[in-house]
Amino acid sequence: MQYYLPKDGRITCLLCRHYCTLSEGQIGMCHVEKNVGGRLECLVYGHPAAVHIDPIEKKPLFHFLPRSSSFSLGTIGCNLRCPFCQNWQISQSGDIDTSITLPPEEAARLAAERGCESVSYTYNEPAVWYPYAKDIGTEAKKRGLRNVFVSSGFESDEVSHDLKGWLDATNIDLKSFDPLYYRKTLKASLEGVQETLKTMVRLGIWVEVTTLIVPGHNDKEHELRGIARFIAEELGPHVPWHISAFHPDYKMNDTPPTSVSLMEKVRQWGKEAGLYYVYLGNVPRAAQTRCPECDTLLIERFGFDTTYFALDDGHCPHCRRAIEGVWK
Repeated sequence: MQYYLPKDGRITCLLCRHYCTLSEGQIGMCHVEKNVGGRLECLVYGHPAAVHIDPIEKKPLFHFLPRSSSFSLGTIGCNLRCPFCQNWQISQSGDIDTSITLPPEEAARLAAERGCESVSYTYNEPAVWYPYAKDIGTEAKKRGLRNVFVSSGFESDEVSHDLKGWLDATNIDLKSFDPLYYRKTLKASLEGVQETLKTMVRLGIWVEVTTLIVPGHNDKEHELRGIARFIAEELGPHVPWHISAFHPDYKMNDTPPTSVSLMEKVRQWGKEAGLYYVYLGNVPRAAQTRCPECDTLLIERFGFDTTYFALDDGHCPHCRRAIEGVWK
């Protein structure tokens, strides 16, 4: 795809829904995309800020290649301003270390050599370094690897549609169901994230959704029930919903952690909305996948470790119902 549009001596970045219009030398809201000579230059191309091998369950993805490892990397920069960000040291920074270089071909080679089944673009918003991510993903595909986005869901329509053919799965944060909170606090739009989610489902990309519950900010019952209904009715009842507990961080060190009792209530609200798979995260509780038809226990995880696995070629071994996901 074309990553920018020139107009009247300036360019419009097409990577996210901010559509920043940049004069010569100007950098976008993300800190990493710059107008250089009338062209969009990705300042972090080839310069990751974090590289790790993670269990795929850490993304979190529970219905995508379970028990596999994912070569995970992220860069500096983000297009949102979440005050609770757990990776704020890189996401909210513009300090790029160009002494660290990892070309796309090398990233894909390392992923394959380390026995990973996928490459995950994570830790910060991958849309803001999309040219680099896509080039890695293209090389990864050549080696038989899958590709994963961990995203805020504020990709542009152009990027969302460009993902088809090289992106296999995504976990998208649906951070609130309040348009005003999205606009004023997070510096994004609820409607934009909803559109991205619906587009990715339509394109056949495997989608899971995460909501970090921040006490006093997005924890009202009507809001959380609204998220559950949106997932069930607009994306599909099979789309897993990860309810994640907040822990004090970044600009919200005075906010208390999310209570386990509230998490349990939210899981019940998700079930009442018709969701098949609702998981609790960041709490000392086992995450169980049960058959929606006969309630047989299929997978049990504690943290990122799978402690029980009974799926039979993607099916419930008891009633033979196909369990939604990408299992091999």
